[in-house]
Amino acid sequence: MGCFFSKKSKRKSSDKEDRTPTTTTVETTATSNAVPLGNNTDEAPKQYSWDKREKVDPKDYMLTGLKDVTVGRLSGKLNGQQFVIQECENCNIFVFDHSATITIDDCVNCRIVLGPVKGSVFFRDCKDIKCVVACQQFRTRDCKKMEVFLCCATQPIIESSTGMKFGCFQYFYPELGFHFKDAGLSIFNNNWSNIHDFTPVSGENNWSLLPEAAAVLDFVPAPDPESEFKSVRISADPARSIVPLTKGGRRKDSEESCLFVFFAGEYTTANARRLIDEVTAKGFVLIQTKEVSMRPEDVKRVFQNSAEDLVEWITKGPVIALELNGDGVVDACKNMASEMFSGTMVFVSDNKNTSSRDVDSFFNFADMQMGL
Repeated sequence: MGCFFSKKSKRKSSDKEDRTPTTTTVETTATSNAVPLGNNTDEAPKQYSWDKREKVDPKDYMLTGLKDVTVGRLSGKLNGQQFVIQECENCNIFVFDHSATITIDDCVNCRIVLGPVKGSVFFRDCKDIKCVVACQQFRTRDCKKMEVFLCCATQPIIESSTGMKFGCFQYFYPELGFHFKDAGLSIFNNNWSNIHDFTPVSGENNWSLLPEAAAVLDFVPAPDPESEFKSVRISADPARSIVPLTKGGRRKDSEESCLFVFFAGEYTTANARRLIDEVTAKGFVLIQTKEVSMRPEDVKRVFQNSAEDLVEWITKGPVIALELNGDGVVDACKNMASEMFSGTMVFVSDNKNTSSRDVDSFFNFADMQMGL
């Protein structure tokens, strides 16, 4: 712990020969004798790092009791702090920053965008909410009728909640990629469709998936041009979304899937995004993605016959894996691997007869690693 102090020059006495320390006194009453407090060494009091911290106003980290307004926080206003939204009605709320945790209580008929949250997002006693959320953990309790475009690193949980609908996160604003990194979230770890209902009711479905064609801006409009957020360049175009659009738990269109894995390198993320753009342009579908670290024994178990060539590459960092689906996808991916990524270490399913096993082996391993 560092600290510092500085010495002031001693007061100049009218008598230059008198250099003796002075005594500081305080008078207890107008008539009492002076009470000595001790010797004055003429040194400033020590200052510590916590003395110089900027004072935090709790009101800057709360939105409470608002109605019929557009509000929120711009980038740089939260900087990883906790945030609370409560008792708001018919509001458009935009949090274009990263935060530690966010709780939303007793809100009705609101449209909400939350930038990446390092920890949990917890909705309680909310109704008629439409939102875009990126977080490590997502949970609701005693909520009704919510439509959520979600990126969640762990399994989302609903409790005593009904009428819940989920879609894949599709959003962009200029600082969003940096905010994902600041929050410690990977754009490839998204379990948006793997919902756990903590309080299921026999014969009823408390949650479902939004239609694939659901457009974010039909649910959560762009900021009002008269608001303080008018200068934020947002987009809900899936092609521009920071988080790749995945099919998730919906039924696959084809029985043929392919596992494509990028091993850590300087352009791993960019290469994965480039491949996604190429394969989707050819009509194939991205089912799911994962970014995880692996050990040598994991490589041998997951990749089996190909493990020997891959073990040394896992020491360089996490791998990024994609499941791609569609008739002819395996051959297409093998061609793209040789044409586009010849200087990059990748794994691609060898043939469609074994590709399903490749997909299951890797993503079962990844789910266990992430505690899903």
